[in-house]
Formats: sequence, C-alpha cells, structure tokens
Amino acid sequence: MKYYLFLDESGDHGLKTIDKSFPIFLLCGILISEENYKSIRAEINQIKTEFWNNKNVIFHSRDIRKCNNEFQILFDLDTKNKFYEAINRLVEKPLYKIIAASISKTEFIKKYGKLENDVYEISLSFILERTVFCLDDLGNCNELEIIIERRGKKEDTKLGEHIQKVRQIGTYYVNSERIKNYGFKSKFSWKNENINGLQLSDLIAYPIARSILNPQGVNLSFAKFKHNFYTKNGRVYGLKKFP
Repeated sequence: MKYYLFLDESGDHGLKTIDKSFPIFLLCGILISEENYKSIRAEINQIKTEFWNNKNVIFHSRDIRKCNNEFQILFDLDTKNKFYEAINRLVEKPLYKIIAASISKTEFIKKYGKLENDVYEISLSFILERTVFCLDDLGNCNELEIIIERRGKKEDTKLGEHIQKVRQIGTYYVNSERIKNYGFKSKFSWKNENINGLQLSDLIAYPIARSILNPQGVNLSFAKFKHNFYTKNGRVYGLKKFP
C-alpha cells in the first residue's frame, strides 16, 4: 500500500530574529494511506463546494483566522460556525496519523548556538525517523511519497539534498536500509497547486504550535485531532519537542 507524508510548517525557521510571541518552529507531518487520502480529499472538496461552490479555494489557516481573501465570508457568524463544524468533523476522523516536531528556538540557541543546520532539516529528520517507526507498526506500506510545500529554489534544493542524505545514511535511530524499504520519494508543490493533503497539514500545524506555547490554555481545535498523533504503548511518538 502507498502512503503519503504531507508536510507544512508553523512559525519562522530562521534563527537570526525570534518573535517573542511565537518563539518556536513547528513542522507538521500528516501520514495517510492512498486509500484514506482519497476520502479526506473528497471531504475537503465537498466543504469547499458547500461554502464557495469552488474546489479551487485553498485552505490556509492564517487566512481563515484573519477572515482574509475568500474567507471574508466567515465574518458572518452563522457561516463561520457551520464552517468550523465542518472542519472539526474533518480533522477528528481517525484516517491519518500526525507526526510533528517543534523546536524552541531560544532554547536551541542557548544549547547549540546558531548552527548552520536549518531547524527545518532537524525537524524533518525527527519526523522521518518516526514515520519509519509508524510504518513499521502499520506493516502494510511498500511506498512512501513525501510532499512538501515549496519555499523557494534555494531552500527546496537544500531540503531535497537533506532528504537524500537521510535516505543514504539514515538517522541516529533508523539506518538507511529501513528507510530505503519505503522508497522515500519526495515532491515539492506550490500552495497554488491546491494539494488538499498539504492544506490539512496547514490546518493542524497552528493549533499544535499554540498547544505547545500555551499548554494550559483552551485549544478546542487541538482537542479535536489529538487522538491522531502517532502513539505506541501509550506513549505519544507523534510529537517531538526539542531540545
């Protein structure tokens, strides 16, 4: 069976300046089988058609929160409530696994300094090795395609080289042979390509980041999907916090 890993981020991956109100970087991976993705993709398209009569609307969590662009319709409270109810029904479905990694940039700099290694790459390594753990547990995958939102030619080239490096030499916990068993093909896509899997990852990334920044706060969105984190023997492996 083929699986997809859709990756999107929340927060800035740079270490030069730190936003005190959002001092973390979070990379969110959505691991889903090809069969289940067909179901999720169809439901997202159904929501888009219901509210905009247009499957080409692109879900972006920041635009949704700010009611920007197409999401100005959410200024109407009745429409907003119905839309959020539809999104909640979508994300709470147990059709996918969440494997995410967050880096506290302040603590990272204190411990390691401003290394040349991109925090995006470090987060991705955490996610890739835990994806292997999860696929081993699932036991029915023979192909993994990693789909990442494009950031720019230089950044994408660097990240592609990092994925190939992980594929060739493995990580601290996963050797290259285990990784090569799943292929680890990668593809970079622009936001305007309207990849529903990337949009699902985008919707989920921000609430995870908020839960880390304010673990005692009310986070209704997070509560809807937290059961989908990759878990084994009662331990959550689907959320790595570093350092």
